[in-house]
Amino acid sequence: MSILLDHQSRVLIQGITGRQARVHLTYMLRYGTRVVAGVSPGKGGTEVEGVPVFDTVRSAVCAGPVDVAVLFIPNQGIRDTALEAIENGVPLVVILAEGVPHHDTAEILLQARLRGVRVIGPNSQGMISPGKAKIGGTGGQFPERIYTPGPVGIISRSGGMGGEIASALTRRRIGQSTYVSIGGDLLIGTAFADLLPLFEDDPDTRVTVMFGEPGTGHEEAAAELIAGGRITKPVVAFACGEALERLPRGMSFGHTSSIIARGLGSPTRKKQLLREAGALVAERFGEIPDLVAQALRAAEDAAGKAPALSSRMHARPSIDM
Repeated sequence: MSILLDHQSRVLIQGITGRQARVHLTYMLRYGTRVVAGVSPGKGGTEVEGVPVFDTVRSAVCAGPVDVAVLFIPNQGIRDTALEAIENGVPLVVILAEGVPHHDTAEILLQARLRGVRVIGPNSQGMISPGKAKIGGTGGQFPERIYTPGPVGIISRSGGMGGEIASALTRRRIGQSTYVSIGGDLLIGTAFADLLPLFEDDPDTRVTVMFGEPGTGHEEAAAELIAGGRITKPVVAFACGEALERLPRGMSFGHTSSIIARGLGSPTRKKQLLREAGALVAERFGEIPDLVAQALRAAEDAAGKAPALSSRMHARPSIDM
């Protein structure tokens, strides 16, 4: 199985007539994603790659149900676009843009919470359930070179590093159930602690990998969830950026989430809490596949099952797109 996205998910693309949206729409359709509609004001009644275009989200959802809205919209236009999807009852909204103004994101997340809508991002690369569907830029033109179906869920703050994890696992013949790029901005709608329970309830996910970054308390919240016994499946975790802890106080680097204050957000502290909670914590990126294989073997030995490897492999080497 998978979480949030599968071959039956009905996807709406906001900003569908833009250059980036047109490129990635082609990749999404080729992979099997069920894109049912697009929205571009003033372009209603046209089509892009056979997908009908509407002037508004309201007219699109009136024409047929929508499960996911993907926003190929610049950051300054995200507020109105996201609120339009939320107000029209789209249950999952994926925001790809980086650097959305914080006050805009705060309003989006408030309205989403009031209406029971899940937001992924901002600054999400998208997501993929290998062999079923993909949205956003995840996997690029050839996602099958990176992602293969299997038992490992991946949650990553970094879109690029999430792809690197999947590629490393695929080379070890370990497939993935769903990969979600939750976004690297300071404010995001869905964090590790929100997705771990979904992977816990997915019968085909046996291990979950978390890729964390400096700043925020998202990894700390995940550690609390694991320590409390609400997550029983193995979690492999990596938190990058310990070098930032040696920067002068008040200085940040990279994403806005890199701010570390009074110990909160420190990668060293994150790893300590995750380890104490029972997660398998990698000190180096290259340890992740070994820890995942170790966790899978332990789970298989306990359950008396055959190895849970990828069900579909490719001869050519994986590359990150």
